[in-house]
Amino acid sequence: MGLINVHSYLAGAWMPADDGARAIASAVTGEPLAIAGQARLDTHTMLDFARTKGGPALRAMTFHDRARMLKALALELSKFKDELYALSHTTGATKPDAMIDIDGGISTVLVYASKGRREMPDGHIYVEGELEMLSRSGTFVGQHVATSLKGVAVHINAFNFPVWGMLEKLAPTLLAGMPAIVKPATSTCHVTEQCVRRMIQSGLLPEGAVQLVSGGLGDLLDHLDYQDVVGFTGSAKTALMLRSNPILLERSVRFVAEQDSLNASVLGPDVTEGSPEFDILVKEVVREMTAKAGQKCTAIRRILVPQALMGAVGEAIAEKLGKIRIGDPALETTRMGALASAAQKSDVLDKASRISAECRVLSGDAAAFEVDGADRTRGAFVPPMLFACDDPDAADAVHSVEAFGPVATLMPYHDLDHAGQLMNRGKGSLVASVITHDPQAARALLIDAGASHGRIYVNNRDSAKEATGHGSPLPHMVHGGPGRAGGGEELGGIRGVMHYMQLTAVQGSPDIISAITGTWIKGAAKPKSKVHPFTRTFDELQIGETIEAGPRTVTLDDIEHFAQFTGDTFYAHMDEEAAKANPFFPGRVAHGYLLLSFAAGLFVEPDPGPVLANTGLDGLAFMKPVSPGDAISVALTVKRKTRRTDEYGEVRWHVALTNQDGDDVAEYELHTMNAYG
Repeated sequence: MGLINVHSYLAGAWMPADDGARAIASAVTGEPLAIAGQARLDTHTMLDFARTKGGPALRAMTFHDRARMLKALALELSKFKDELYALSHTTGATKPDAMIDIDGGISTVLVYASKGRREMPDGHIYVEGELEMLSRSGTFVGQHVATSLKGVAVHINAFNFPVWGMLEKLAPTLLAGMPAIVKPATSTCHVTEQCVRRMIQSGLLPEGAVQLVSGGLGDLLDHLDYQDVVGFTGSAKTALMLRSNPILLERSVRFVAEQDSLNASVLGPDVTEGSPEFDILVKEVVREMTAKAGQKCTAIRRILVPQALMGAVGEAIAEKLGKIRIGDPALETTRMGALASAAQKSDVLDKASRISAECRVLSGDAAAFEVDGADRTRGAFVPPMLFACDDPDAADAVHSVEAFGPVATLMPYHDLDHAGQLMNRGKGSLVASVITHDPQAARALLIDAGASHGRIYVNNRDSAKEATGHGSPLPHMVHGGPGRAGGGEELGGIRGVMHYMQLTAVQGSPDIISAITGTWIKGAAKPKSKVHPFTRTFDELQIGETIEAGPRTVTLDDIEHFAQFTGDTFYAHMDEEAAKANPFFPGRVAHGYLLLSFAAGLFVEPDPGPVLANTGLDGLAFMKPVSPGDAISVALTVKRKTRRTDEYGEVRWHVALTNQDGDDVAEYELHTMNAYG
């Protein structure tokens, strides 16, 4: 079998590696495996292709269109997981390692597809936050909105996750309506290339939405501008070099980084040897040290335990690490494969040597360990290495040097304040875990160390069965961290999408803001419906369309009947003197839920029609009490419409109740599911 020629996908064409290619060796055998790279990139053509083809095509799609595209893309990639698993073995990844990368990446895309449909509109403008009232009478208001940037996202990814690392950036980028140029790390780019091939072959992506550079970027960064975004994952040294590019600085190009992180795991002071939490910590540490051979940006590097448990914890972890079978990742018996490359092996051994100068060795001899089915001297194999640092306050390397492999250091703390100080010695981390059954201990550490961490993962006996693990970033939550970790945020639900959009404050009249956002707001026009809105299909309903009904007089008999029927005999409804003594009520008043029931009776159309179900309400507020003899009226207004399935969409209605004097007494947002027309 000859060398794999890893292609780039540039301006709609596959380009083979040429005389500017770099060799890629198998992480398992050390033998030549592939070549990747071009001597010269036509960066102007690439950028123009993304900006003039991919960008307009994506921006023409609504958020829901892009979400449906992402879902279809994820389902298509799921068909080819086995071939990606097999190719991943050449990078040193076992099948479980490959599943973290490949299945994790596909799942991330599916989460963004779902969030795009549920949390974003079926349109082109995303509304963030609540309406701001900028004038006394409400004729001048403000709203924050986000629209797609009109540039290109350049994704520079790390070697350890050739699929997930790409997809976790691509999903929010494409959902935002922005094209991307993907540059994977060369040592594992052959896996990324195969994934991109399947994406392009699917025909699901608009032309120009995704390009792939297998090799160096050339001078591409020198041609970016303020509408572009650079997303980087890798070392702090490389991040500093890239973000210091004078062009990026001069043109204020957005730069989102996720880099080095000396993540810690803290065993709470409440934990005793043999307790569930003790076992959880040992399990988490062993998993994080050996999954992906420790090549995870979120892996545990520092283990903080109460002084009295140093010996017991060290022995328990070392015992389990001693049973880990290292070998050819294609073997089913292998628990830990190789590092991604010989260069990575050399770097890890060098960093481990620097750390060991401050520590005792508890487990792992890099000069003598067994490897199943492979030559450990030719492949990029290292054993799991566990060190103990007895004086972490005097140490430096354990808090500043990251060996990006199966290397971790155990260290003692005296009390929670000391534990927080040691956590923060990492100078900014992606994640820290706290293993405790004491909520106050977790709270204290969050207050102390939250400012230095992007994520705090707390686990104990109550959550262990369903907890996702210390080292598992989830697309729903922020993935990123301050300081050494890069100061950026990847993922984070819709927060991640916002990296590729521009937030704009729009100010104007209610009619203008309503038209821009596709959401009716107070003060905007309310055309009266000639027929009952509940008889009109989803497609027929217009934003702002309103029906008014009433009045209905509320009697004392109504209040007493409702009280007896429901059992709600709160004194404000039943005792005149007690109600008058309350500063909120003039005397006996109607139940709030009685008013809601009467409102429904006023606006509901009883016959079968397009309204399929009432699914809830939001923002209920009671503004003024209703006394016996008051007459209430209701106005039901179409506030927003969102397509949900092929059969029906969600309609959100603004419901306003007023009394005989026109005063607001209650308002809320009603949700219904309506059939399409």
